Amino acid sequence: MAEFNPNKVTFEDGVKRVQAALKKAGLDMNKGIVTSRDRAAIEATKLLTVPNVPKGFIKWQLPIVLQPSQLFLSVGNANVEVKEHSHDEGAGVRFIISGSIQHDGRELIAGDWMYIPKGQKYSFTVGPHGATMGYCYCCCCAGSINIGEDVINPNPFVR
Repeated sequence: MAEFNPNKVTFEDGVKRVQAALKKAGLDMNKGIVTSRDRAAIEATKLLTVPNVPKGFIKWQLPIVLQPSQLFLSVGNANVEVKEHSHDEGAGVRFIISGSIQHDGRELIAGDWMYIPKGQKYSFTVGPHGATMGYCYCCCCAGSINIGEDVINPNPFVR
């Protein structure tokens, strides 16, 4: 195995790699919600196995490319229902860090992800033990522009 080199390919090379895997797997990421549990997404992810990793690691490139984006963390209480909504400014990806959510009859657990195309309506329910999630959105769903208007006696950030 060659020595690990994290600068081996460019961002553009990565985009081309994803596009080739999507085509081969027959996956159109903009036709609707896609999760890590979908058959075509599993196939695309297998095609995107990354051989250029340090010893002791296994790595996959996800079949998702987001242009400039913003990152978020959230914690959902057990059984909370998130009503149908959409992110009309841009696409996003949600990563389940711990706990679970139910979407479209499927349970997504720690390690799973969910891609949401721009403007796609969706809803989900947090699982019985709550959920911690990370998000990468090509939009901002942070509330008001003035931080002081949102931050009123905030809860502490807990990992």
